[in-house]
Amino acid sequence: MAPVSLTQVDAFTAEPFAGNPAAVCLLSAPREAAWMQRVAQEMNLSETAFLVPRGVDEFDLRWFTPAVEVDLCGHATLASAHALWESGAIGLDRTPRVHTRSGVRTAERPGDWIKLVFPATPDEPATAPAGLAEALGVRPRHVGKSRFDYLIEIETEAEVRALAPDFGRLRSLPVRGVIVTSRATSPGFDFVSRFFAPGSGIDEDPVTGSAHCCLAPFWARRLGKTAFVARQVSPRGGTVRVRLDGDRARLGGQAVTVFRAELLV
Repeated sequence: MAPVSLTQVDAFTAEPFAGNPAAVCLLSAPREAAWMQRVAQEMNLSETAFLVPRGVDEFDLRWFTPAVEVDLCGHATLASAHALWESGAIGLDRTPRVHTRSGVRTAERPGDWIKLVFPATPDEPATAPAGLAEALGVRPRHVGKSRFDYLIEIETEAEVRALAPDFGRLRSLPVRGVIVTSRATSPGFDFVSRFFAPGSGIDEDPVTGSAHCCLAPFWARRLGKTAFVARQVSPRGGTVRVRLDGDRARLGGQAVTVFRAELLV
């Protein structure tokens, strides 16, 4: 069997060893889900992306955490587009279209920033499930629930940065993950967040593009505007530009390749 191209890309950052790392596999033909899941376990990153050509500038794209396949992933889509352009799989002036379980996504590259268009996933007010606040160690100002996640607003950026959740308790929640956010006090940013998804095999995701599809409509209601510069304040950290456009969230981020390899099995 021919070797498979494997690229590791740090997404939502212009510096290596920051942002959110994703592995990108460029396949010549589809592979079975069990094989992709095992590759994702081997890579042990928050997501591994698998791309299969299906036409001119068109690809099938699937995302796997070490534990499960997911329906929506921003940083691994950003990493995939970056890998396609950098490898020459498509021209730098071309727009890739990727077909996913949650619809068709496109990417553009004006300058050093990559732009993605994702569906907005606004939250609705919700009652916090038993033990959620205790697992986070916070007093929520707001509890909401989107299609994928719980959204928790707390008072200050300092509290967001200081979070030390009980991942065992969070793991029992019947959702993809938990977003915790506050207004930013760091200059140049509108809001900050962190994202915890132990039930999906990721205790803390370093930078979560899809979480900003929920955060954008939430902060649009709070701040009375639709364009934001956001910072995910995980230990690695990363910056996301996001603009709410009706029922869509337009995400912007940078990416840098860390290594390229060949998968031999």
